[in-house]
Amino acid sequence: MAEADFIQRLRAIATHPAARGLADDAAVLGDLVITHDMIVEGVHYLATDPPVDVAWKLLAVNLSDLAAKGAEPEGVLLGYPLREADWDAAFADGLAEALGHFGVPLLGGDTVSAPKDAPRMIGMTALGRSTHAPDRRGALAGDDLWLIGAIGEAGAGLAIAQGTDGPADLLSAYRRPVPLLAEGRLLAPHAHAMADVSDGLLIDAARIAAASGLAVAIDLDKVPRSAVLTAFAGDDRAARLAAVTAGDDYALICAAPPQAAGEIERTGALRIGRFGVGAGLSLHDRDGDVPLPDRIGYEHARP
Repeated sequence: MAEADFIQRLRAIATHPAARGLADDAAVLGDLVITHDMIVEGVHYLATDPPVDVAWKLLAVNLSDLAAKGAEPEGVLLGYPLREADWDAAFADGLAEALGHFGVPLLGGDTVSAPKDAPRMIGMTALGRSTHAPDRRGALAGDDLWLIGAIGEAGAGLAIAQGTDGPADLLSAYRRPVPLLAEGRLLAPHAHAMADVSDGLLIDAARIAAASGLAVAIDLDKVPRSAVLTAFAGDDRAARLAAVTAGDDYALICAAPPQAAGEIERTGALRIGRFGVGAGLSLHDRDGDVPLPDRIGYEHARP
């Protein structure tokens, strides 16, 4: 079953207001923000990725969901499948490093035995506090779409991890993403809606628009590119489309009213589009309208 279809079936069950209609990446109970993410070998990371980096990524992707709600992390719970002693030990060491780096405590969790030849599936629940937790359903017509963080570098890093020659900085963007926690706390008070870019800039912006009952238009030329990414992947339209559909960036996007522009610009965010009346996603650049690619981002179990 496609991810979107499965979530749609779950919406009839998730009726508590904290679930936000399963249209967001976190549950919000008062000022408590709760999120759960899993990473799967062969889907979110490669079997050849170092276990210390896998641990870092697991923590980072969960903290990124907290960042998108403007939350300060309180702690995490780990769900871990035991399999190979050396790999397990290296993962634990990597988790200790990552938790220390971000100043987040491990509060508990569960361990289970895993079949020897099965892909590892590792889960984590992250808890945080936020007085401003923008709902993905909250964008309004006329809001600007803002972006803070790098786009496309992790997609390039995946190609390097798979054997393409390329710089270590891009490989690190794939293996060790950095959640924008401080930036999320700065943006949240001004945002009507906010999300992290996990599955691709286009698909995650389109999800905000769909959840809010709006259309969104993105200027492809305004999506920033680092010099290292441009040198590796080029800067033509095809390269730009590849960057905005690759995912794993863990940048932040938000919808905010034009009158908040001054405050948001001070965070370093860039205005890349606008929400309007209607439905769907549209793209343009300096040469005019840009046809949408067949795939606008990553979707689990996509037909």
